[in-house]
Amino acid sequence: MDQKVNIDNYLDTHYIHRSNWLRAAVLGANDGIISVSSLAIGIAAATTTREPIALATLAGLVAGALSMAAGEYVSVSSQTDIEKADIAREAQELEEMPEEELKILAQIYERRGLSKETAMKVALELTEADALAAHVRDELGITEMSQANPIQAAFASGAAFTAGGVLPLLVALFAPVPQMEYFLYGFTILSLVVLGAVSAKTGGSGMRKAVLRITIWGTVAMGASALVGYLFGVNV
Repeated sequence: MDQKVNIDNYLDTHYIHRSNWLRAAVLGANDGIISVSSLAIGIAAATTTREPIALATLAGLVAGALSMAAGEYVSVSSQTDIEKADIAREAQELEEMPEEELKILAQIYERRGLSKETAMKVALELTEADALAAHVRDELGITEMSQANPIQAAFASGAAFTAGGVLPLLVALFAPVPQMEYFLYGFTILSLVVLGAVSAKTGGSGMRKAVLRITIWGTVAMGASALVGYLFGVNV
């Protein structure tokens, strides 16, 4: 019992188990900040009134959040369907040709560095304990940490997009219209820096690299949107 507690505590110090929901959350927040800000900047560069900016920003926020949630749900559901189909196929193969599947499992352990005898012994013991679990994990590469929950991923992505897009909306509602682009850019870069730092801290990665990556691409996106607004501005 004590040994299991120690192992669980050890696993809790790693970050890989956070990868699925963290990926969806960071993607959603990043997309919310950049896409809504870019949309607002593009409209602000083409108008001298607040109403079109605020309306476009709000519409972009709502549509983007729903789109992110739906897209994440569909993509993760597709991944889950494929995994379930593979698991069902593996269960059928174990039932129809158990000896061949045992040899496949032993060969996998051999390729990982075990001797032929040890690999077969490990394969036999794992097969006796739970053959399907062993093949799902070591042959198919499907683990609890790699499996994503479609609803969880959709909620994380949609909520994160909303959280990221709220700041550009507030800027569009309250910042002075003549300097709107500069306020949007400044607050967006600040938000991206915070997002990069938080995601790096949560995922246990380098903070500087994460911040630079996210701010550089955010700047490129907003710059392109502003250019489009200036080129096609109609002063609405």
